[in-house]
Amino acid sequence: MREFEQAFAARVGAAEAVATTSCTTALALALHVCGVGPGDEVIVPSLSFIATANAVWHCGAEPVFADIDPLTYNLDPAAAEGAITPRTKAIMPVHQVGLPADMDAFFELGERHGLEIVEDAACAIGATYKGNPIGSLKSPACFSLHPRKVITTGEGGMIAVQDHETAERLRRLRAHGMDMSDLARHNARDVVVESYPERGWNSRMTDMQAAMGLCQLEALDWILERRRLLAERYTAALAQIPQLQAPYDPPYAQRTWQSYCVRVAPSAPIGRNELMRQLLTDGIATRRGVMAIHRETAYAQPRHAAAPTGIGGSPLDAGPHDGSIQADLPHTDAASSETLMLPLFPDLSDEQQSYVIERLAVHTLARAA
Repeated sequence: MREFEQAFAARVGAAEAVATTSCTTALALALHVCGVGPGDEVIVPSLSFIATANAVWHCGAEPVFADIDPLTYNLDPAAAEGAITPRTKAIMPVHQVGLPADMDAFFELGERHGLEIVEDAACAIGATYKGNPIGSLKSPACFSLHPRKVITTGEGGMIAVQDHETAERLRRLRAHGMDMSDLARHNARDVVVESYPERGWNSRMTDMQAAMGLCQLEALDWILERRRLLAERYTAALAQIPQLQAPYDPPYAQRTWQSYCVRVAPSAPIGRNELMRQLLTDGIATRRGVMAIHRETAYAQPRHAAAPTGIGGSPLDAGPHDGSIQADLPHTDAASSETLMLPLFPDLSDEQQSYVIERLAVHTLARAA
């Protein structure tokens, strides 16, 4: 596993990388070492997979949702600033589907308000921000190695950090807080009795997963290039279908194309759900656009009175809100309702992609005529 961590750190330009069981546990660990705990608030986008908010909850803190930039679908720095309260401890921008957020704006916010910044970089290995790899910036960056991501270890996560002391603490925390690694204990030439100076999690990646990760890293450049070429072909085709909006690319970022997100114009002759249904009839599987967490029952409804407890026995629902989480997020609501993900994976053939494009045109242009 250590070899995989070193190779990953070198690839993303980090001083250290710490392997975990998932990106969710990576995010929770990163928030924990930044001091996030019960009673704190962490500002996150609602337009993200629910794990973004769950990782905050796992620390006993409260996720506070802020709206997105309607072009990039990433957390809007101005909206994030408007959500800051005296209980805010951190801001967690998401590099949505592999497109880096505007990190300089978040670093400036963090410095001005005394807040921690943690990057949800689940989809962003291989992405760059102003020429710098995601993972090389000054904040902890948490990556996913789930099967749907750019590279995979079957399941897993990684935390990229810029100092060795933080990395060593993260390695202790992922192993129940134990003060030495399994490798050091097994290689000892005398009896060694480990200790546990703080409480932790069981969030260790297996060596078998790490071996797979090393193989995946070797293929990363090819995977990124193949995804880019497929995305460019989609974008060129969508220029001929005005009812469908291709993804926006800001000048400061290079994305991974982990997904290809298409927006169906409200004026289109076919709605998003019906278009997905017609494509499925054609044998083309699509996914809805990124979910809006604040619309899910888990975060839209009042919480139970008897809440689970986190590290130290503190109530996990010890945040400041007592009822439903209310959020006025118009850009998030619109994006979540009007977008879908087209098939995009390295082995997608030109013939298969042509079929997808042809059926998109049939279901939109033909109806418009």
